[in-house]
Amino acid sequence: MGHVFRSAEQAMAVDSLRRFLAAEADPLFNREYRDRFVPRDVMAGMMRQLAQFGLVSGVVSEAHGGLGLTWLTTLMLFEEVAATSADLSVPVLINSFGAHLLEKIAPSALRERYLPGLLAGDSFVSMGISEPDVGSNVLEIRTRALRDGDHWVINGEKTWISNGSYSDFLICTCRTSDDPQRGLTNILIDRSEHGYEVRDIHKIAFNSQSTAQIFLSDVRVPVTNTIGGEGQALRNTLALFERSRVFVAMQGVGIARRAFEEGLAYAKVRWQHGKVIAGHQLIAAMLAEMATTVDMARLLVFRAAQMLDAGESAEMEAAMAKYFACEAAVTVTRKAVQIHGGNGITRDFLVEKLAREAIVCPIPEGTSQIQQLIIARALTGVGAF
Repeated sequence: MGHVFRSAEQAMAVDSLRRFLAAEADPLFNREYRDRFVPRDVMAGMMRQLAQFGLVSGVVSEAHGGLGLTWLTTLMLFEEVAATSADLSVPVLINSFGAHLLEKIAPSALRERYLPGLLAGDSFVSMGISEPDVGSNVLEIRTRALRDGDHWVINGEKTWISNGSYSDFLICTCRTSDDPQRGLTNILIDRSEHGYEVRDIHKIAFNSQSTAQIFLSDVRVPVTNTIGGEGQALRNTLALFERSRVFVAMQGVGIARRAFEEGLAYAKVRWQHGKVIAGHQLIAAMLAEMATTVDMARLLVFRAAQMLDAGESAEMEAAMAKYFACEAAVTVTRKAVQIHGGNGITRDFLVEKLAREAIVCPIPEGTSQIQQLIIARALTGVGAF
């Protein structure tokens, strides 16, 4: 692949993580549990080991028990996870942003109680935003939290919730008033203390981790479990999306990179018409296009990450990265399957799985079409929604 500029410390961190993932995570997720649900204890064991490399803990400051890595360094590490296993990258992403929210906007009592477990890899969080009839428009959230003395009473349903079955607690976005802009509040719901029902969703891919529906029926939660202030969830969620979209973009880079690597390796050993297929011009052109596309996507992610590190708004740049990288994953994996020919559609080769994962990639954190609208709004000042 093309050269990636890294500091000596970044290069050392990426190299050690890459070697660990190749030895431990790749056989687990791509062979033993390929397309099968990874039990919670197995996933937690992997998360504990990843914590030692700065995954999840990297986004939290040293003052609160994390490593305080830059967004750029964290994303370099995240690429290695995504290139190894998209399934593994999901709990890393969700726990990272749960930890980020706890540090930045949670009351100290909640932060001190729930953050250490995430940083150590012992616990899992889910982020409850999407609902059956609510996707990209957060303002349409219907899950209701009504005040009853010192408690919230919560009723509603969330769907497409990552970490659902694994989750120890849920940071749930609820409607607490009818105010269009200030009617949404984030509330922490402890699964063992307050309870919620979880039902996993089977999908075209990403089935080695948990994506679920979560049902909330008269769930009583102390008002002190409010995160970020009553009525502030919309602002906090939009700020979160700016960062999480960059991570989903890097997820696309990881899938595309792995598909390119698989296609390149196959093209150098598969013989047709008297030579390896890498020597045929059409295959060589495909490899060149794949490599260039992966590097383009990574550079867009790096730009957005550097803007976040500089404290600048990166709404448009994050949307560009997410849009391009996730569509690139679809394009590159499609070419990798084509290079493999008939073998590419069998379970004997990894590109079959990567192609299914790539199809999913443009959907989370706002579809490609939503990203296009965000980009156009930033360019023109005219909103389509």
